Amino acid sequence: MTTPVSSLSVVKSLEAAAGHAETAEREYRREAAQRIAALEQERAFAYRRLNLVRELAEAMAGADAEESAVGIAFAMLRGKLGWSQDSEARSEVIERFATFAQALFRSLTSEDEPEPSAPAALAEFENWYVENRHAPFWILFEHYIPETPLVDF
Repeated sequence: MTTPVSSLSVVKSLEAAAGHAETAEREYRREAAQRIAALEQERAFAYRRLNLVRELAEAMAGADAEESAVGIAFAMLRGKLGWSQDSEARSEVIERFATFAQALFRSLTSEDEPEPSAPAALAEFENWYVENRHAPFWILFEHYIPETPLVDF
């Protein structure tokens, strides 16, 4: 009488090992996908931050006074975010952004680093936004562009 192959202890132990390997691979792929997504978002936010600050600095460089420079920053931020009208929430964001805009202008016009520094003011603004809106500020720059059908006349 022969033992069925599926009941051999060597086959059972190899099946278990294969199952564990499959589970480990699936878990690793899930973790890797999460890490890649986090790094992708981090990169996107870093470039959004860089592009906004660079554009603000270039636009504010021509301002002759802090008040006008901050006004330029507000107008640019509203434009970038597509905010044509204000709301209470938007006004609060703009008001909080003022500290960064002021620090950025002061860093453009002074040889000494302003207090707070522009990077510190931006970090403080970003932290405030996350604490109060429960999402990163840079998510606001994700614009959904609906697909429009191509019409041929």
